[in-house]
Amino acid sequence: MPTGTRIDVTSEQLDAVAFNADGLVPVIAQDIDNHEILMMAWMNAESLQMTFDEGRMVYWSRSRQELWRKGDTSGDRQFVREAYYDCDGDTLLFKVEQEGAGACHTGARTCFFRQFGS
Repeated sequence: MPTGTRIDVTSEQLDAVAFNADGLVPVIAQDIDNHEILMMAWMNAESLQMTFDEGRMVYWSRSRQELWRKGDTSGDRQFVREAYYDCDGDTLLFKVEQEGAGACHTGARTCFFRQFGS
């Protein structure tokens, strides 16, 4: 069974994260092996710290107003391999190992399976 990579972040790095007025930051999950963008979700400060500590992706559900660890119900878990923040600190990128069928709640491998113009 895969395990995630725990990431030791500094307080300066955490302070660089620019949460929005709702206390959230958008997060992109990207496949570490094939670079496919798997999904976009939200994190609050607690889910971000849990993700770093556990090495598994933990998100904040805006609709349910609760933390959710990716794959706890579906089995499609995401294990952290690398983490980045953009130049403004207002978007995060996690490179993950995707376990199971995929990242999308529809059952698709990626949430980005619909293309404009085709």
